Amino acid sequence: MSTLYEEVRPSGGADDAVPVRRVELTVNGERRAADVEPRLLLAHLLRNGFRLTGTHTGCDTTNCGACTVLYDGVPVKSCTMFAVQADGHEVLTVEGLATASELHPIQEGFKDEHGLQCGFCTPGMMLAAKALLEENPNPSEDEIRWALSGNLCRCTGYQNIVKAVMWAAEKLGGSADDAGDDAGGES
Repeated sequence: MSTLYEEVRPSGGADDAVPVRRVELTVNGERRAADVEPRLLLAHLLRNGFRLTGTHTGCDTTNCGACTVLYDGVPVKSCTMFAVQADGHEVLTVEGLATASELHPIQEGFKDEHGLQCGFCTPGMMLAAKALLEENPNPSEDEIRWALSGNLCRCTGYQNIVKAVMWAAEKLGGSADDAGDDAGGES
């Protein structure tokens, strides 16, 4: 049986074999399965096993938030979660936000409000923002900053990221406090 990371296991006798476990999970709406070692992190399954490279790993300590995904709708840091913990659950990565023909409003907001620079933190920020807006469609600036506080950005200074989330809230139907004085129609 072929497993993820098989090439890094030392070859030896049967006593040296690392056990594997079959996991089945829904990723971005699609049912997926893989045979994984119990120690494999969810971030590595997503990036290397399923080739969903939008999930970034920056610190491996849950400090930076670049690996944030939605696990049953809740933001989690996938760099310190085992893939076997996701067995039977739903995971959403940044690749699952957009449809084939259009960006998700959060992605549009990051583009239109210049909420990204290098882009490394962006997927995690977007997923944290999505979870916030699903729970609170009309967050204040302080609520947005709190929801994103587990995600670090070393480039933007956060102001445009906050504006991007406010833009998305407005587009999704919330009014987002301090979103501006746009007296007109839709964007």
